[in-house]
Amino acid sequence: SFAVFKKLLNKTGIICDSDNAACEGFFGRLKNEMFYGRSWIDVSINSFIDEINNYIIRYNTKRIKHSLGYMSPVEYRHSLVLFYADNQI
Repeated sequence: SFAVFKKLLNKTGIICDSDNAACEGFFGRLKNEMFYGRSWIDVSINSFIDEINNYIIRYNTKRIKHSLGYMSPVEYRHSLVLFYADNQI
């Protein structure tokens, strides 16, 4: 259930409020792209955590988003840092 999954993420340092629309959208994508369509019966909790961590790394570094100008979240944050550094804002 979401409550168990949320507790697992909180233990790994990922804090997410279930009422947050962006967070719920992320969990929807995570479930569709990583969780569904696969059997998790013989997967250990440590392997499951590794899978989640790998998904989050790919999501933040490889998955481009239209709303971020076709950049990954990491590329977008990097572009903001460069913009603010260049413009001394």
